[in-house]
Amino acid sequence: MITVNMHEAKTRLSELVTLIEEKHEVVRLCRNGKPVACIKAAAGNSQADRGFRSELAPLHLEGDLTAPITLEEWPADLR
Repeated sequence: MITVNMHEAKTRLSELVTLIEEKHEVVRLCRNGKPVACIKAAAGNSQADRGFRSELAPLHLEGDLTAPITLEEWPADLR
């Protein structure tokens, strides 16, 4: 994955798009050092898709998520 700031991305857009098309790179765009968007190949390339998924932590949920909870179960700062 390539990470670039917005100004650099504007300056190198053609080069970055070529890398996305030919090398199946994923480009992360940042503003003020914070990621704001990712650009990947439009063809649904599995290598590019894995680049996004690898950043996500697995989510494991237990119990009945539709069951009501009691007031005591709510976090105190949200009551």
